Amino acid sequence: MTESTRAVDAESARGAAPPRAAGLLAVLVGSAFVMILNETILSVALRDLTADLGVSTTTVQWLTSGFLLTMAVVIPTTGFLLERFTPRQIFLASLTLFSVGTLLSALAPGFGVLLVGRVVQACGTAVMMPLLMTSVMRLVPASRRGATMGTITIVIAVAPAVGPTIGGAVLASLGWRWMFWLVLPLAVGALAVGALWMRLESETRRVPLDVFSVLLSAAGFGGLLYGLSSIGESGGGNPVPPWAVLAVGAVALTGFVVRQLLLQREDRALLNLRPFSQRSFVVALVLTALLFMCLLGAGAIMLPLYLQTVLHADTFVSGLAVLPGGLVLGLLGRPVGRLFDRYGARRLVIPGAGATALSLWLFATLDAESSIGSVIAIHVLLMAGLGMMMTPLMTEALSSLPDHLHSHGSAIMATLQQVAGAFGTAVFVTVASVGSSAPGGAPDAGGLRTAFVVAGVIGLLAFATSLFVRSTAKPDEPVATAERPATEPSSAR
Repeated sequence: MTESTRAVDAESARGAAPPRAAGLLAVLVGSAFVMILNETILSVALRDLTADLGVSTTTVQWLTSGFLLTMAVVIPTTGFLLERFTPRQIFLASLTLFSVGTLLSALAPGFGVLLVGRVVQACGTAVMMPLLMTSVMRLVPASRRGATMGTITIVIAVAPAVGPTIGGAVLASLGWRWMFWLVLPLAVGALAVGALWMRLESETRRVPLDVFSVLLSAAGFGGLLYGLSSIGESGGGNPVPPWAVLAVGAVALTGFVVRQLLLQREDRALLNLRPFSQRSFVVALVLTALLFMCLLGAGAIMLPLYLQTVLHADTFVSGLAVLPGGLVLGLLGRPVGRLFDRYGARRLVIPGAGATALSLWLFATLDAESSIGSVIAIHVLLMAGLGMMMTPLMTEALSSLPDHLHSHGSAIMATLQQVAGAFGTAVFVTVASVGSSAPGGAPDAGGLRTAFVVAGVIGLLAFATSLFVRSTAKPDEPVATAERPATEPSSAR
């Protein structure tokens, strides 16, 4: 163990952050914010991109779903990456990939190249989030993790929430390419600053990468999402029936899980599934998945479509309409985190889930006569409910795990967040298209209302699940039932 690693552990044991921890976390949070912003920055541009690129609505939404799906495929490998490479190496590779993908997207001559650019962006983004969460669990003492995770909420939730606002402002005065040109210098700047500041020492070990597991993961998540999205394609001209793709995806995911269970006996799993043995982790994971379906699918995709296609608001107004909710979500981060440190998750998550479910059902009552003011009020309620849930759930999930499972637990959580967001986007766009009477399946008022009803049902399911959250959080206590495998070294990550 290095002297730097001993200093980190000693400071954490005293309940204080180690030297330079604030600077390291600031670099990580700032970089992640710029990257996660790109999940939804294109959501208000879907209508413009459909016309400019000559593709359908269900096809153009792959610029968002494809981004999320790529993250879901790459993130499971981060458990391996965090053991094999240093945090500095991972950080530099992440920002480099993101910058290259941003440049490629800005120069894209058509939909195909633009999608490739988004995929490259997502490869860089996917590695950043588990690195950020794992670093927090290592650098911040347990008694202060809630407040620190509240800051990370700004990255994970606020960035995609304000993405439509920034996208709408850019699109109102400039073309969609400027959404990438304006982000590129920020990414390059973050890369330069990180190259100077990112000096978090850690021990590494040579662990084998199971390529077959990576392939199973890609086939599983890709098959499920592609099959789900294909259901909404107009004309029924899909070369492969959607049900067949869904079946292949389900089989591949089953094979992935079985293979990980076998490999982890020899400490060679791509993604260690032992976190699933912890009840608190599983409950928090399910709720987080439902939360991200609503946040990205309903809040970031369906709402801008409703504002533009039903209320006929321009892209700038559509972006401004979701800004108050995004600000509320950001402002709640640290206060909710401090409340979690004091009271635990249950007292925050249950009312938050109730507010989320109520707001989604209120969205289902909107029609062509509704005012933008009422839309903003409902969206603020939605973001307030999600804000009360997000920080407690993330902190509760990771704090319930022993130290040697933090990297794999954060990878599992980040994977499920992106898969849920991608599923939410695909489900709601598909439902809106199938339920619409407009030619070509373009979403109209009826289709969007149906999509919001589906979101309301998901909200009720989230509320029911929130009742299983335990009454107190005890992050300081070790988890006795999840033991470190005998073959795994006790290195600091």
